[in-house]
Amino acid sequence: MRRLKRIFKSKITISLLILIAFIYANNTSLWVHRDGTPLLLAHRGLAQTFSMEGIENDTCTAERIREPEYPYLENTIPSIDAAFQAGADVVELDIKPTKDGEFAVFHDWTLDCRTNLKGTTGDYTMAELKRADIGYGYTADGGKTYPFRGQGVGLMPSLEEVLSRFPDEELLIHIKSNDPEEGRQLARYFATLPASRVDQLAVYGGDEPIAALKDELPTVRAMSKETMKSCLVPYLAAGWTGYLPNACKHTELHIPEKIAPLLWGWPDRFLNRMDRADTRVIVVGGDGSDFSSGFDSPADLKRLKADYSGGIWTNRIDRIAPLYRHGG
Repeated sequence: MRRLKRIFKSKITISLLILIAFIYANNTSLWVHRDGTPLLLAHRGLAQTFSMEGIENDTCTAERIREPEYPYLENTIPSIDAAFQAGADVVELDIKPTKDGEFAVFHDWTLDCRTNLKGTTGDYTMAELKRADIGYGYTADGGKTYPFRGQGVGLMPSLEEVLSRFPDEELLIHIKSNDPEEGRQLARYFATLPASRVDQLAVYGGDEPIAALKDELPTVRAMSKETMKSCLVPYLAAGWTGYLPNACKHTELHIPEKIAPLLWGWPDRFLNRMDRADTRVIVVGGDGSDFSSGFDSPADLKRLKADYSGGIWTNRIDRIAPLYRHGG
């Protein structure tokens, strides 16, 4: 009887060792080789930067910018162009609906912070928003000076203008609300575009607008917190086997750097699995409490694997792109 117990325990031990060896071999990146440089995503183009300390959803970031290093304002055609010229592969921009059924490219919930208007974009037509001074509220010294005041008139573009100005570039569009009608409105607009152009666009935002967008255009690359959970929760449970949930296919994943190491196969095997599923992976800074945190300096990049080749979220494309584009 004791001998049988010893044999039984030995078989369990051997089985466990085999299972551990399988999990390791199936998820280690030691023997995985990936070619290429990272995909660089420029958040809001090339824009004024500010301290992230104490940032909340309603913080007026225009009132806390650092001393300006360049003349660009976020979410404008010059800032998007500067980001692509600097080496961005993808530029992220924010959209808000207008009174006359267009989308303005603008970040804030209200106009009060950085413009000379009050209310929301939905209170104005696109033509009226064109007359706004979007540089009005920027200050680096607590309101003593306003270096961009008067320089932002006419700079708020419509989404249509941006797509026309950059017809061959990849863009990540942020729906800044949880209103499902905005998802449906964007779907209607996308339906007027060639399929090849829609393939160059990705969308992220609140659960409800993204669900509404996907209901009308199932093939669009789109992400929300809910789509992320639908992919990553079952992947964390069973991804060690190589299993990839359907929710992980043809989508976008913004992975906080502190969560990334918990994912089976991170980084290279995970990235290869997502490549095969036509899913784009962007690593963002921090723990997920603020998805605007990026890799903005050479020191930040040292937190990534030396030959990391997935996507990188940055607020300083001017500093990061040269390190990859020119062999820095």
